[in-house]
Amino acid sequence: MAVSSVAFSWPVRIYWEDTDAGGVVYYANYLKFMERARSEWLRALGFEQDALRDGHGVVFVVRRVEADYLSPARFNDALDVSVGLKRIGGASLLVEQTVARGVTPLVAARVTLACVDAALFKPVKIPAFILSALEPAT
Repeated sequence: MAVSSVAFSWPVRIYWEDTDAGGVVYYANYLKFMERARSEWLRALGFEQDALRDGHGVVFVVRRVEADYLSPARFNDALDVSVGLKRIGGASLLVEQTVARGVTPLVAARVTLACVDAALFKPVKIPAFILSALEPAT
């Protein structure tokens, strides 16, 4: 199912620990920033990931990431990391994420999330109560 939702945004501040010796954010750290934003997006929708695992036996795992690194972030930058739902599949979600400094995009990514059984790590259908929360506002 194709959807178009308003993007969720989460602020991130760049610390020394996020940078390399040149003061530029290490590329893998953008994946961490995007993960945090997705966790906060789910939380804003009313879903704690540990509750989904413990109470419903499902977790969302990253299946695929396509990332374009457009411009570097540096120490002390204030960034916004967005999450926009683009497609819902039977057992997957496709989200588009952007890491930006103001209006300047630094990283653009498409992330495929798989819904899996928390014990077996095999794909399962996304539960109906989650699908209901993900439906775009009409």
